[in-house]
Amino acid sequence: MIRDCRSKRRLSAGVELVSPSSADIRVWAPACDRVEFVVDGGVSHELARDAAGMFEGAVDGVSADTRYWFRLDGGRLRPDPVSRFQPSGPHGPSAIVDGASFEWTDQRWTGVPEQGQVLYEMHVGTFTPEGTWSAAESQLQELADLGITTVEMMPVADFAGRFGWGYDGVNLYAPTRLYGKPENLRSFVNRAHALGVAVILDVVYNHLGPDGNYLGDFSPNYFTDRYTNDWGRAINFEDGGPERSYFVENAGYWIDEFHFDGLRFDATQDIKDASREHVLASMSRRAREAAGGRRIFLVAENEPQEAKLVRPVATGGYGLDALWNDDYHHTAVVALTGRREAYYTDYTGSMQELISCVKHGFLYQGQWYSWQKKERGAPAFDIPPARFVSYIENHDQVANSVSGRRLHQLTSPGRYRALTALTLLGPATPLLFQGQEFASSAPFLFFADHREELRQAIRDGRREFLSQFVSLADPAAVAALPSPVEEATFQKSKLDLNERRAHPHAYALHRDLLRVRAAHGLITDGSRVDGALLGSTALVLRYFSRSEHVILIVNLGADLDYSPAPEPLLAPPGPDGWRLVWSSEFIAYGGQGTPPLWPDSTWRIPGEAALLFAGRSSDDHDDD
Repeated sequence: MIRDCRSKRRLSAGVELVSPSSADIRVWAPACDRVEFVVDGGVSHELARDAAGMFEGAVDGVSADTRYWFRLDGGRLRPDPVSRFQPSGPHGPSAIVDGASFEWTDQRWTGVPEQGQVLYEMHVGTFTPEGTWSAAESQLQELADLGITTVEMMPVADFAGRFGWGYDGVNLYAPTRLYGKPENLRSFVNRAHALGVAVILDVVYNHLGPDGNYLGDFSPNYFTDRYTNDWGRAINFEDGGPERSYFVENAGYWIDEFHFDGLRFDATQDIKDASREHVLASMSRRAREAAGGRRIFLVAENEPQEAKLVRPVATGGYGLDALWNDDYHHTAVVALTGRREAYYTDYTGSMQELISCVKHGFLYQGQWYSWQKKERGAPAFDIPPARFVSYIENHDQVANSVSGRRLHQLTSPGRYRALTALTLLGPATPLLFQGQEFASSAPFLFFADHREELRQAIRDGRREFLSQFVSLADPAAVAALPSPVEEATFQKSKLDLNERRAHPHAYALHRDLLRVRAAHGLITDGSRVDGALLGSTALVLRYFSRSEHVILIVNLGADLDYSPAPEPLLAPPGPDGWRLVWSSEFIAYGGQGTPPLWPDSTWRIPGEAALLFAGRSSDDHDDD
């Protein structure tokens, strides 16, 4: 039986239960004259069309888990564009989800703290052997104990195939069946909140995947040829209406129905929109509205480094909170490995570059960028350091190599510990990639399972992308590239969580650094920070507050006798001088021990090491 229903909806389209045995149905399909709601293997119900192309109605005799299709113009059966679950994948029927049935216990959760974030990028399919949300949930206590404050989950919108990174999603409202059911994802977030850990979701609004995308059968206006795109047809955000709303509402959907604490917007340079209000600004507003009183965290990947993304909407910005900082990663990798191929060409890995990243965020703020043969970036001097996300590993950068090796395998142990310290004790918001904290021996490779006719294109595309690295001109290197479409490539990328105990030095390093970061609030609270060179291979950073000063010394070269020492950032903050708080050469981290640092009033800085000192300021003594 079909009947009229004007119940209050959470979304403007899709199938939503209004009672345990009835549902309200809406689908935007201006390309169609007739649309039927079809219970999989059962009866069909014709929906009423309005003049614009919205079909709607209400149906009795359905419930949670009922599988259904939309029949278009009496012929094609298609899944719901706003399906909340695809039990058999993008080509199968949709399933009704009762989002109100989950019993949340996070009512006191207030959201992402304003300061002190430590992000942890997680690919659910490879984070545990099982590759499920439930298995990942069982590891949340370990992450909380490590000092992680926010999990950044790689995309989960359902996609075709048995495995993939998640960036080829086609069912944007349906958490992938590969990791479990929607209630398992809710349970993951709920448990994280109970442990004081936030969860943000990586979302992809620059393209849809090549297999299982049926949006065009419902409306021709979801995509446009006005713009080119690196991965497929560009999404049309400029004509307004339900097509634009489909994506804007999605940004709020994850915050509302799954209690995510924010979003990471993938490759925003390919979200092209000339509307009066850019769609990213609309998404930002929608996400914050969905959060209500909770504080959320919105971060963007943006290769051109457009600082306007994190400026207020009122001043022409997009209202986001932070930007990934590839400049920091690139110069750090050159400092660690000495390799300057492809997009590392415009970096030298110098100490000055690292200081400039700490103080100014992006290195390129409008200068000429020879790799791209054009200017790169825009002025960002007004952006506070914590609004840049810094990392030495992430999913892309680990995979962008022949073998997906981790950075600790490509440099010396001392240098790696020192640059890890700079990353985790710098004023930017740090991000760790899964397994980095215990020096995972597993690679992270590019993998994508698709139907046979797409597989060669995927192989060729990966080989073409990596050809920018001149090392891959070597035929032996080309031959060694793992096939991205083979399950073995996916399986190799799974973490062995037993390595937390097997690699205790690395795990202790990251745990202790995060504890030090949390213990010294002036690192994360926006206190003044300055930096200076101590020769060509060493630097010092100094944090200033009324009660405490902290200095971090990083030396990537040989042992350094720094004398004379005219650098004022080394001057003691008060009569008690400096106290050594932490050293990357502590034996617990696999170091060689920390020698006396000023036995005869000369700074003796060990090679390939980082040292943190703290001291009470003179102002604090004056109050005694």
